[in-house]
Amino acid sequence: MQPTIEFLFDFASPNVYLAYRALPPILKRTGARVEIIPCLLGGIFKATNNRSPIVAFAEVKGKVGYEMLEIRRFVDKHKINFRMNPHFPVNSLTLMRAFVAAQDAGEEADFIEMGLKGMWEDGLKLDDPDVLKQAIDAAGLDGAGLLAAAQTDRVKTKLADNTAAAVARGVFGLPTFFVGSEMFWGKERLPQVEEAVLALAA
Repeated sequence: MQPTIEFLFDFASPNVYLAYRALPPILKRTGARVEIIPCLLGGIFKATNNRSPIVAFAEVKGKVGYEMLEIRRFVDKHKINFRMNPHFPVNSLTLMRAFVAAQDAGEEADFIEMGLKGMWEDGLKLDDPDVLKQAIDAAGLDGAGLLAAAQTDRVKTKLADNTAAAVARGVFGLPTFFVGSEMFWGKERLPQVEEAVLALAA
């Protein structure tokens, strides 16, 4: 049976982007598949009284600068094309709802690439509905259709339920991964994720 890595996911986090870009070699080495679970990072933060590192450590001398250094090291190690979005933080609510709609339509892979590239390579302001529609259309997807679907109760409920379920499992930030019942938080835990997959398959 093929092992599965659950990847709890929101385009709003640069670390989600970096983890996603660094994941393919792990999937190749382990034979695992990845299951992307859309969640709303802002909802997770609110439910767990958490904040983004840039906000949480803003007054800690040297801390934010070091966080950015670690990002640069990770980017260099994995040879990732990344730049910080000049509009950060970008409200990802509509983007994530449209992603749920894209998953339901069987368009997950194309939508993920559009969202990650737009947010963390091209620096787009994807909380602007016009910018988002243009980016979706440019990816060969139906921007108007997906944005309309994003406003349906079914899609809204699914994203809210995913977020609540993540919090119930102990999630407090993203990226978070599950291998079986084991939880791993942060892109730096990817080596542990790989070890857990190999142990599960042994």
